[in-house]
Formats: sequence, structure tokens, C-alpha cells
Amino acid sequence: MNMKRYIYLEDIPLEEARAAFQMALAEADMWRPLGVETVSVAEANGRITAEAIWAKLSSPHYHASAMDGFAVRAKDTEAATETHPVRLTLWESWDEPPDGMVAAHPVNTGHAMPPWANAVVMIEHTQPVKDEQGRDAIEIRASLAPWNHVRPMGEDMVATELVLPANHKLRPVDLGALAGSGHGAIKVYRRPRVAIIPTGSELVTVETVAELGIQPGRIIEYNSIVLAAQVENWGGIPTRWAIVPDEFEALQTAVRQAAQSHDLILLNAGSSAGSEDYTAHVVQALGRLLVHGVAVRPGHPVVMGMVENDKVTRWQGDKVTDADNHPVTLSPPHLVTPIIGVPGYPVSAALTGEIFIEPILARWLGQRPYEPPTIQATLTRKIASHTGDDDYVRVAVGQVGDKVIATPISRGAGVITSLVRADGIVRIPRFSEGEDMGTAVTVHLYRSPAEIARTILTIGSHDLTLDLLAQFLAERGDRRLASAHVGSLSGLVALRRGEAHLAGSHLLDEVTGEYNVSYVKRYLPSQGVVLVALVGREQGWIVPPGNPQGLSGWADAANPDVRIVNRQRGAGTRVLLDFELGKLGITPEQVRGYDREEYTHLAVAAAVASGAADAGLGIRAAARALQLDFVPLAQERYELVIPTQHYESDLLRPLLDLLHDAEFKTAVSSLPGYDVSIMGQAREIQ
Repeated sequence: MNMKRYIYLEDIPLEEARAAFQMALAEADMWRPLGVETVSVAEANGRITAEAIWAKLSSPHYHASAMDGFAVRAKDTEAATETHPVRLTLWESWDEPPDGMVAAHPVNTGHAMPPWANAVVMIEHTQPVKDEQGRDAIEIRASLAPWNHVRPMGEDMVATELVLPANHKLRPVDLGALAGSGHGAIKVYRRPRVAIIPTGSELVTVETVAELGIQPGRIIEYNSIVLAAQVENWGGIPTRWAIVPDEFEALQTAVRQAAQSHDLILLNAGSSAGSEDYTAHVVQALGRLLVHGVAVRPGHPVVMGMVENDKVTRWQGDKVTDADNHPVTLSPPHLVTPIIGVPGYPVSAALTGEIFIEPILARWLGQRPYEPPTIQATLTRKIASHTGDDDYVRVAVGQVGDKVIATPISRGAGVITSLVRADGIVRIPRFSEGEDMGTAVTVHLYRSPAEIARTILTIGSHDLTLDLLAQFLAERGDRRLASAHVGSLSGLVALRRGEAHLAGSHLLDEVTGEYNVSYVKRYLPSQGVVLVALVGREQGWIVPPGNPQGLSGWADAANPDVRIVNRQRGAGTRVLLDFELGKLGITPEQVRGYDREEYTHLAVAAAVASGAADAGLGIRAAARALQLDFVPLAQERYELVIPTQHYESDLLRPLLDLLHDAEFKTAVSSLPGYDVSIMGQAREIQ
């Protein structure tokens, strides 16, 4: 078929071309994730979570031995020394040893602990002997602390804890966390299907060349290999078509077929203005031509459009037929299929993928477009640039002494090895004539991710609402919240050292009865600080269902029949406990289990749920999470301590905005024991 050479519609500026394509996708309701599917955890590596995933099970879900050896009662070992060993009789039964027996139960790593034991002695620290009755026994020559070499229930994860947020790309370690928390299958975004159609009568496959050699005028087709690999790396499912000759009807047929079962079509080559360049004609015949020619180099002759599927198929009620009235299935059933005519030069083709294709696939997978890390460097040579185009210049980057330099390398659009050798790209903006030697430029690197630059780090007191904050930030924007639960006081110390953006705190001043202010002044005396209220919350005894010990107040901590689990030193919950016990004249020595420490409210609840403790001070939401009962004792103010420089930064703005968001407040208030009426209230501490 003879056709006129297709002259470019115009050299559309890069951002205008992107905007036109995006608008067309939005009009077709395709500027969003394409759909959700359920996959097994074993097959989920690299997929994107479509919803938040919460732990179904604690990990471990029982108290487990961390060593090969013997499970014992720690109190039975208190007298052991090098000169006075303690002898323990081997007790194979799971039942409580008889009264008077100092027992040791053989265990291997990972074995469940007998309910009566709370420590493990390593087998290499024992000596086999006989006891007074001639029974098998062991001797040990050092005492053991409670929970020595024991992995307590929930050490890794506690049931209901956030495992992963939505829009998270799964890594191998994430799969372990998902399986360990009880998930066999999860919901992920469907991977976009991308058809890659190489065109050109002069093309041959590399397999053919390897077998038969190649003649002058023939070109090895490898752009489809590069594009398919890019699509796969970006989360799509590529389908490489057989080479299609430069014939209008053959190209139309291939595009029709691809549109029936793919989300995006990449028609490679044929996008220029030559006599056999049919891409723009095919797009116009089957749908709508949006762009032909973008002011960017390399990649100038890009074509973008929409194949309208009513021109590919005829709809008859719920049935779909092709142009010859044969039934077909549209999968996925889009009304339109976007198509990009990719230039034939290999560098242009690869950069077209980075500039135009990756942002679309990212959107379809619930991700932001990839933003490469950047570095400031000094040019070693002048770069001359076409004034009408955005110019993408490949550079090699290195450091000489304390100076980072960037050296431009070959700019030929057909030199694929220039991309192989390139360490990054220098982008010369439109209407610039280039950059002189010695100029400082920004290099967009092909190496090293930079997600950490968008991470908000909080160190301090644990609260379940921090997980919700992390989830909402992940769903709504580009911020990531990373939390370290070390207690309120340790959080203030971290802020003083410049190690965090904010800290969660609920420290009660025993003199004034006010939360946090006096501690902030003491630990951050030279910093401007803003206290932002997150929640009011109930503190109380977390107890087993039915409250079998009948706990009702603070004084119950001194009951010798009650074993408590405490929070770590410096935690606001421990400060509250000490304050209330002090008012009653109760000393730590009177509290059974006072020295048993956990670092989160959920860990306290797990200790109670496992039977390791009869009660622990914590928040109502943690008790509810593990289906335990709760005895309310106090109402406290939980605040975010934020240095002024971070409070005023753009980094924290999305987080602070969430504190005034109705949907977020509703999500928090749905958790038991929380008061959101104070959320977002700020007070400045000088």
C-alpha cells in the first residue's frame, strides 16, 4: 500500500505530550490501577499490595526455645556457680514436675517451651550426671535469667499488627513476614499486559542471525527484547509479537489482535516520516491520533494515540465479535487501548520507555513514577543542545579527589552501548543552547535508589495509631513513616541527637499532672519544639478474658498472686505505673514481675494472652486486638514531639494534614479506647 509520507503534526513539548496522553487515559477511566487479583504468597515476589495487610497470627505463636538444650525454671538456677553447680533432674513430661524436683526438660531449637519453664540452658553449658536417686540429670555452673534463650510469643510479630501497607512492592523478606503472620494468599494489583510489536521488512531475529548469519541491509531486531525487559522490570507482563513487515494491512491486523487482550500496545519503528512509516496511519485508522512528534532528543518521532475497540470489534449485547463476526473475548475489556509508536533507534526506544511507558505502568500498579537519585557534578566538556528540544545527554560519572565529575559520552541514537556505559543522564531543558564545560549540573543516576529521602522517622513511644498513620501516608502520597519503639524518654533523646523527625510521647509530670511539657524542656532545652496532640487514650490493666484475678485498681499490682508484665524503663506507661504505685506507697520489690519488660502495648497483651503474665499495663486497643479484657485506670494525652524545623518542613506536611482529615479520625476512633477530640491540637514549647 502506497501512502504519502506522514509529516509530524508538530513538535509538542514533552510535558504537553504527557498531559495529552494522560488526559485521554483519564477520560477512558484508565488513569488508575487496572484491577486487583489474589495470588499465593509464594508467587507474590515483586507484586504490589492492593490493601493493607495485618498479621493474622503472632510470630512465634508460642514461647519457643532459641537453643538446643534444656528448658528450666530460672529460679531453680539462682544458686549455680563455678564452684557450686546446681543439679537438675531430666523430666521428659510436659506436665508440672513433682513438688521438690529441680527439673530440666530436653528441647531443641524451635521447640515449644513446657508451660512450667521460662528459660533455656544451652546443651554445651551442661554436664550429664545422675541425681541422688540414680536418674539422668545435668549440672550447670551459672544462673539463668528469666526468658534466657527463649523466643517469647509475638517476639517477631503480634496478631493484628500492620505487616505491610498498601501500594508496597513485595520483597523476598516481605514474603516471609506474610507467611509467618498467617497469610497464604494476598490481594495485589493486576499486572498490566503490554504487547510489543516490532515492525520492519529489514528486521531479522537474533536467533536467525545466530543460525544463518546476516546480510548487508538486514538489521537484528532487539528493541522488543529491551522493551519487554523494561516492562517486566516495571511490573508489567510483556508479549513480544513476531516481526511484522512494513505493510499497512499487516500492521492493522497485528494491532487489532493486540488490542483484544492487552492494556497497552508498543508499536516499534515506523513512527518517522519515511515512505514505509505507517504507525501514525494505523493509529488514525483504528482510533485517535494524539501526538506525532515530541520535542525531546533522543526520541523525537514518538507517536501516541488510542485504539478504539468499537473499531476493532462489534458489540452484540454481552457478546463480542471481531470484524469477521467471529466471537472473541476482550481481556481486559477496555473501551480503548492506548498505543505508543516507539522510535526505531535503540537509544530512542529505551529512553521512550523511561520517559513515557514507565509512568503509565507505575500508575496502573498504584505506584509513583520512578524518580532516579541525583547528584551534583561538574561537566568536563561542553554540551551543545538543540534549542527546541528537551535533551537527554548520557554521561559517565566519577569522583576525583573531592570533586564529582560528569563526562558526556556518545550521543548517537543508534549507539545502544552508550546507554550500557552511561552512569546517568543530564537533562538539558528546552530553549537552552547547552551547558559549558565546568558548569555544575544535576545528574539523574541509573544507580542507587533514594526512597529514604521521603521517609519520616519517628522514634519513641509505641501506639497503634502510628500504624494507621503509616498506612494512610502510603495510600495517599509519597511519604513513608518508619517507626522505632524505644519509649518516650528515649524518643526525646533521639530528637536531641538529630536522629528522628518526631517522637511519640506520653510522659506524666508527677508534680504538675501535665503531660510531656516538663520533659521536653528538660531534654530539649535549646530547641524550639511543637507538641501536636495525636490522641487521648485509656490506660489500664490488660487481663485474660473474664479477669480471673479480679483486678480493679492500681493496688492490685502488689497482690503476690498476680504476675505482671512491665514496660521498659523510660516508657511513658512505666512512668505512669511508677507514679500511681508511688502514691500508694508500693515499691517495685512488692510487684511480682516488675522487672519483666516489653517494648510495645501489643507485646504486653501477647504476654498476658500466652499466660506468661496475669496482667500488664497498656491501652484498651491492645487488649481488644488479642481478645483480652481490660480494666480502665487512667486517661492520658499522647502527643507527637516535633522540632520546629521539622514541623515547618514540607516533609511532614502530609502527616500533619492527616491529623485534620475526617477519614483518618474516623479510622482512629473506630479503635477502642481512643479520644480523637484533641487530635491536631498544637502547642509551641520554647
